[in-house]
Order: sequence, then C-alpha cells, then structure tokens
Amino acid sequence: MERNLKNVLVISFGFLLLFTAYGGLQSLQSSLHSEEGLGVASLSVLYAALILSSMFLPPVLIKKLGCKWTIAGSMCCYIAFSLGNFYASWYTLIPTSVILGLGGAPLWSAKCTYLTIAGNSYAEKAGKIGKDIINQYFGVFFLIFQSSGIWGNLISSLILSQASNKVEISEENLTCCGAYDCVTDTTDTTGSAAEPSKSLIYTLLGIYTASGVLAVLLIVVFLDQIKSDQAETEKEILETPTFWSTFLATFQHLKDKRQCLLIPLTMYSGFEQGFLSGDYTKTYVTCALGIHYVGYVMICFSAVNSLCSLLFGKISQFTGRKLLFALAAVTNTTCIIALLLWKPHPKQLAVFFVFSALWGLSDAIWQTQTNGLYSVLFEKHKEAAFANYRLWESLGFVIAFGYSTKLQVYIKLYILLSVLVLSMVMYGVVEYLKAKSSPGTPTATKNENVVAFTQETHT
Repeated sequence: MERNLKNVLVISFGFLLLFTAYGGLQSLQSSLHSEEGLGVASLSVLYAALILSSMFLPPVLIKKLGCKWTIAGSMCCYIAFSLGNFYASWYTLIPTSVILGLGGAPLWSAKCTYLTIAGNSYAEKAGKIGKDIINQYFGVFFLIFQSSGIWGNLISSLILSQASNKVEISEENLTCCGAYDCVTDTTDTTGSAAEPSKSLIYTLLGIYTASGVLAVLLIVVFLDQIKSDQAETEKEILETPTFWSTFLATFQHLKDKRQCLLIPLTMYSGFEQGFLSGDYTKTYVTCALGIHYVGYVMICFSAVNSLCSLLFGKISQFTGRKLLFALAAVTNTTCIIALLLWKPHPKQLAVFFVFSALWGLSDAIWQTQTNGLYSVLFEKHKEAAFANYRLWESLGFVIAFGYSTKLQVYIKLYILLSVLVLSMVMYGVVEYLKAKSSPGTPTATKNENVVAFTQETHT
C-alpha cells in the first residue's frame, strides 16, 4: 500500500507542477499575445491537435513506451509550449501548441491506465474491491491536482503586479472595454492598460518552465515502472478495445439519437470555458483592471469551481440533475445578459470576481452533470460515449477560440446564449426520451467517477 500510495502521490504532484504552469499560461494567452489574435489562435490550434491526438496516439505510445515514459514524454510537450511563449510568434507558438495538443491525450490516458493498474494490483493482493481502491486513488489525485488552477494564476498575478509602469486607465480607453469593445482584427484592447515589461514576462515564463521541468524529473526519478506481474493487466487495458474499434465506435455511436441531441450541450461546455479564458479575461479584466488581475479573477473561478464540483457531485443524488442543469442555465443566462449591459470600470472591482464566481458555479454543474448524464445514458458504450464527449467539447473550444478575434464580444455573447438555449431544448428532449423508455425510474443517480471524467476533458 505504501509503495502504491507513493506512486499515486508522485503522479499527483507531477501533474500539479505541470498544470500550475499550463493553467496560468492558458489564462494569459489572449492578453499576453493579442497581436493579430496570436494567443487565442494558439489555443484553437492546441485543441484541434488534442482532438487528433485523442483518436490516434494514446494506445500506440502507452503500448510502446509504457505508462511511466509516456507520462514523462507527454509532459515535455507542455514544456515546449512554455518555451514557445518566450519568443511568441506564429512560427514558435503555433508549432508548440500543436506539440502540446498531441501530448495531451497520451498524458491523461497514461495517468488513468497507471492508476487503474496500481489500484487493481493492490486490491487483488489485499483482497479488496478494485473499483473502491481505484476511486480512492483518483480521489487523492484530484484533491491535489485541482489546486493547480489556484497556484498557477496566483504566481502570474504576483509576478505581473510588480510592474513599475502601471498607469491610470483613462475613461476614454475604458469605453473600449466590455461587450461593445473597440476591437478589430488588429486592434489590441490591452493597450488601454500598461503592458508588463519583458523582464517580468520572462521571469514568469521561467518559473512556469522550471515547474514543468520539475514535474518531469519527479516522474522520471520517483515513479516506479509497471512491474512484470502487472504486464498482462496493462496489455488487457490497452488492447481492449483496439484503436480501430474505438475509432469506428466513436462515429458509430452517433447513430444513437440521444448522442446527437447532446452534441449542442457538450459543445457548449467548450464554448463557455473558451469565452471565459479567451474573452472575459481580455476585454473585461485586462482592459479595465490590467493583466496582473487576470490571475486573481481566475483563482476565484477555480476555487468556486472546485468547491461546487464537490458539492454538486454530492447533492445531485437528492436534487436530481434536471434541477441542477436548470440552475446552471439560469446562472449562465443571467451572466450573459449582465455582461451585455455592463460597462466594466476599475471602481467596480468586486463585480469582476462575482462574474468569475458565478461562471465557476455554472461550469461545475456543466462538467459534473454532463459527464454523469453520459455515464447513465450510455452505460454499455462508455468508451465511445466519452470519446464523443471529448470530441465535441474540444470542437467547442476550437470554434470559440477560432472566431475570438473576428467578432466583437457582444456577438460572441449572443452566440453563447443561442447555443445555451438550443442545448437546454435538446437536453429536455433527451430527458423526455429517457423517461418515456424507463417510466418510474428515478433520474437522479450517484456517479462515482464524475470528477475523474470531468478533469480529463480539460486537457
């Protein structure tokens, strides 16, 4: 038990160090590299590469390299992205975004495979139920991992707040912030606030890169290889189902009309997360307060999101998911309408955090309950169902980041609202079909692996 727990902690703290860097960088991309939309373009390319990676790479790499070296190698892809930010251009940031996207799926797949093998191995020796041990291991992992959003954003805000060239943002420049921003294809809305010096940016990127390097060293030095007596277990996990059967099953699963009806809801998850990290941080927070406030606002989002994920995962068995989905829809709709009407101003500091907190609350519901819904509806075809989940959510990210520099914020908010309304209508049809097919069966269900599935869709 001690050796297995040690390995779980090594993986957990390795991911904590790695995503402390990546999470902080993702929140800053649209503000740091706003020229010609380079930052959001890199994120769009990243998620497109992640889609391709999910379909092709994980089984091949894990089978050839094993879990330990797949994790270590994939982590190096994240370090490459940090290095690409040092001299950000279309020739450095886009290729490193592709590299990160290709490494993302093998990283998470190898982590899940390793924890599953370790849990089953200990359960077999101790005479316990494998599922229970695996759930414990995933619980320890996400308890540690989920704090990465807080640390990464805290580091960015503390570093960037040291800027000596802070200026008072004029009322004229403030009119360019918010839903009816003055942005065009080439306009930089962050120009209204003083940009941090190159030395501060390099310091921040140096810390993030060092954090990624430490993560790799932690895995290489302290993580045990899969033992020989576990090789058969690893082989079974990787070969069942095969790559091609999974690939074909992903698209064959679209024959299920319930899956087709859930596509808008799944894509909305990518749209709303993309809006927060790509548009809200830039045209509201950075524009009105300065880039050094982005981290603090995203810390608020991450903290509320984590707490609400835990809370809603517990209470969903009492309230049912329909009530929670309604709460998320009302909360998001209210926020979207308010963001259309609100003119951000530095004197209204608390409002910036209220929006991020409410967005964190609704995002927690979208993540936990949508994953739970997939588990309930497609219990016999989970692999194909969650492959579709990753596909359509990632496509939502790609589209949201892709049009980010081409449209004004109010148009993006209207798109977000339209997709939300369509999602709720389609979701209502799914619930109707489910109730019709199984009358008298309660819709509320206790989903044990919701958190694990949720975080895997966040790269």
